Amino acid sequence: MPGHNEVTSNAALVREQLNRLLAHPLFTNSKRYPVLLAYTVEQALLGNAGELKERTIGVEAFGREPNYDVNLDPVVRMTAAEVRKRLVQYYYSHGHAGELIIDLPVGAYVPIFREPLPQTAVQTDTQLLDESHEALPQDRVEPESPREGSASRTVSVWIPVAIALLLAGLVGFGIGRVRLPGRAASPNGPSNPSGLSSMDRFWEPITATSSRVTYCLGVPADSVDLQSRTIPTVPDGEGGSLNVYDVITLARSIAPLVPKNGEFRVLAGSETSFAQLREGPSVMIGAFDNPWTMRITQDLPIGFEYGNHVREVVDRKGVPRRIWTLQWQVPMKSLARDYAVVARIHDQISGQPVIILAGILGEGTEAASEVVSNPAYLDAMLQKAPKNWDQLNLEAVVEANVIEGHPGPPTVVAVETW
Repeated sequence: MPGHNEVTSNAALVREQLNRLLAHPLFTNSKRYPVLLAYTVEQALLGNAGELKERTIGVEAFGREPNYDVNLDPVVRMTAAEVRKRLVQYYYSHGHAGELIIDLPVGAYVPIFREPLPQTAVQTDTQLLDESHEALPQDRVEPESPREGSASRTVSVWIPVAIALLLAGLVGFGIGRVRLPGRAASPNGPSNPSGLSSMDRFWEPITATSSRVTYCLGVPADSVDLQSRTIPTVPDGEGGSLNVYDVITLARSIAPLVPKNGEFRVLAGSETSFAQLREGPSVMIGAFDNPWTMRITQDLPIGFEYGNHVREVVDRKGVPRRIWTLQWQVPMKSLARDYAVVARIHDQISGQPVIILAGILGEGTEAASEVVSNPAYLDAMLQKAPKNWDQLNLEAVVEANVIEGHPGPPTVVAVETW
């Protein structure tokens, strides 16, 4: 696209930023990721962008034979997917504002170089926000070797098909546990002058709208590793794999809208534009695999951060600053506890209500969805909030023990309102 490579004429700046990326822990502890990033950037700078094809990269960068089968050995596709994840994580992390942007667009191996966006422009200019979203694609950050002893619950399914399955009420995805909100007030819930239940009040920004609601899901990359239990996605542009935890969360968050005959759409985070989010309320599902969750929460009191190979939920407002991170029964093998964020806010940038249900991993995301679909758990969260919580922005941190890959009952450990 015109204007996307406006800094390629200054190769020195691009190489300087490349070296900065390669020196970051997101890349230094891998063998494949820095190789692909460095090779594609250098070839683009040398004017060989037209040669950056999957087979060529496999041969030149990874030493494969010229006639190797790219379907049986998808090293380039998998590595590129992981590089995309790590690039977006790098630029979302604190301390990198103002740096030149190097991006590897989804479905291509030709990197894009771009001058950074001014912070003021990011908050005020729609076009710049759209370009920034396009410049920073997403995917889930995972270790090179998948954790063992924990079921990887990812299904390969086109998003429209997923919606049909959800609305058909398939119990196999846990949809049978969806609770539709009632009008009666919960007996032990917070003050309720409107006569609506806490569940109705929580979801009112979504259910009361006359605009179409956007459900924005994180979608894993092609595949994390050949030995993982992830089913490969369908080709780019035709759909993608969905994490089953996210499917359950989607079902629970659509349930309040369906009785209202509300209009909605389900989009992958990587395919959602800023213009679409400005059209009406949205529900963000997933954190590190959803760029819009990361963007919206980056300046909120509670948000997600990544540093020193650790993904965290952070309460930035707390004094002292509070941090929650994954707990393992066996380090990086068997997950014992996950944390998530439940948020109900009015996003100042899009000007629309946003509900966020996002865990560090999928188990946490499902636990967050249980808080906002089970009146008892929701009331327990709201007991920690002011009585006028429905007139405020609200964020909560949810903790859930994980047993054999399934989240147990959620517990709310922190609430912030403003």
